[in-house]
Amino acid sequence: MIKMKKLLTKFRRDLHQIPELNFDLPETNKYLINVLEKLNFELYKTAKTGIIAYKKGKLDSSIAFRADMDALPIEENNDVDYKSLNEGLMHACGHDAHMSILLGFAHLISSKELLNESIVLIFQPAEETMGGAKVIIDEGVFKQFNIKKIFGIHVYPNLDEGKIGITKGITMARSGSFEITFNGSSAHGAMPNEGIDTIVAASNFINSMQTIVARKIDPTESAVISVGTINGGTLANVIADQTVITGTIRTFNDDVFKQIEKELNNLKIGIEASFNVLIDLNVKALYPVLNNDVEIFNDVLEILKHNFECEILKPMMTSEDFSFYLEEVPGLFMMLGTRNEKKGFTYPLHHSKFNLDEQVLLKGVELYNLIAITYKLY
Repeated sequence: MIKMKKLLTKFRRDLHQIPELNFDLPETNKYLINVLEKLNFELYKTAKTGIIAYKKGKLDSSIAFRADMDALPIEENNDVDYKSLNEGLMHACGHDAHMSILLGFAHLISSKELLNESIVLIFQPAEETMGGAKVIIDEGVFKQFNIKKIFGIHVYPNLDEGKIGITKGITMARSGSFEITFNGSSAHGAMPNEGIDTIVAASNFINSMQTIVARKIDPTESAVISVGTINGGTLANVIADQTVITGTIRTFNDDVFKQIEKELNNLKIGIEASFNVLIDLNVKALYPVLNNDVEIFNDVLEILKHNFECEILKPMMTSEDFSFYLEEVPGLFMMLGTRNEKKGFTYPLHHSKFNLDEQVLLKGVELYNLIAITYKLY
């Protein structure tokens, strides 16, 4: 265990220093391959810089374990000797920790004989942007390796260090984005009657949007519509001829998502008529609902009851592209608590000071090991 803790710390701190974005992960890819080549895995390229590490079992079917690889465009503010070496980039969502857990698990199983299913370790790029998981699926990885189940872990500073959080069924929301462009005509600010004011139109649209959830959606359903940006105008004394707003939609129900799209379009028609603007409404579906398999949840809950502190979590309005995998095969996405107030590890994910104590990563390796034992992989 001491050796494993040292390995996990080294992996995480090495990877923490080389954050990269999206699919463009050459240094991360090189580091992972250097470790995995020594561990008797068959390695395959996927999704440009992703890696499939395959260990053959007695059966043709496989069980998969996934770690995401990409970082965020955030300047790190931690004063540590393993601080990011790449300016403006940081592993602020813990993907360095996820890769380290999977590398630790790879070390653990490298010398084991697999008695039943094969094991597939998926190192996936581009979780933070639309693409990574979907690309891996579209490339045929699940069919190629006959994957039947999949597991994933995400570090989570809302949970105490070492505690495992899981949710039965719906776990994370379906997500979508919108961009709405209001087109009018400019005029002198002293003579607004001669123009068509897109800022006023956009403001009314934003206010009216809030009634969609409050008055149009079944109150027993959950939904969020949030505006994140608004940009319009060029000068203080000129009526803005164009204003653009962008935002996010979250819900646990596909039909509710479709209803929100419909209501936004109805609102578009009304605002166009009321303010004489032309509106370009673009709604984009991003990640599906993340739905943990109930049977696998029950299997893992038994493991947790006897080996870990655990907490049953409520569904979250955040989203994750692990959800694409769960549309293909049953599986479970779990949270590993990293919060430690005494050590100052309290900052949220995506914060410039997010950090964790690497000793907690051992819990992730132990959990994957017990899952493998439960399903009689060795």
